[in-house]
Amino acid sequence: MLALRASGHYNGGMTNRSPITVALLSFFTLGIYGLVWTVKTKGEMNKLGADIPTAWLGIIPLVNIYWFWKYCQGVEKVTGGRLGTILAFVVVLLLGFIGYAIVQDAFNKVGAPAAPSAAATPPPPPPA
Repeated sequence: MLALRASGHYNGGMTNRSPITVALLSFFTLGIYGLVWTVKTKGEMNKLGADIPTAWLGIIPLVNIYWFWKYCQGVEKVTGGRLGTILAFVVVLLLGFIGYAIVQDAFNKVGAPAAPSAAATPPPPPPA
């Protein structure tokens, strides 16, 4: 069974959300959830040092392209370059709600604990 979770715990300053949920809610609400998600993540990114202007610019024709470019610059800053500005811009522009899921997956990896290496795990105890 597929568990859908709209939001969860904070992960390095970004809310950990299920990418599948982000995509499905954006699709079934005809993009309304995508707008809400974009505004919420904009606020979280600004708290982490991104410089994204007010989301009201996102509804003004032509100015919204500038605003979304600044949003994608924030994505690159917050993800530490894992998802670059151009890639985030193109992915969301071309793939829509699937692009939101890709960006959310990058957000979920911000501050995620690294997988333990084989050298860090202690050897098993000898048999008795």
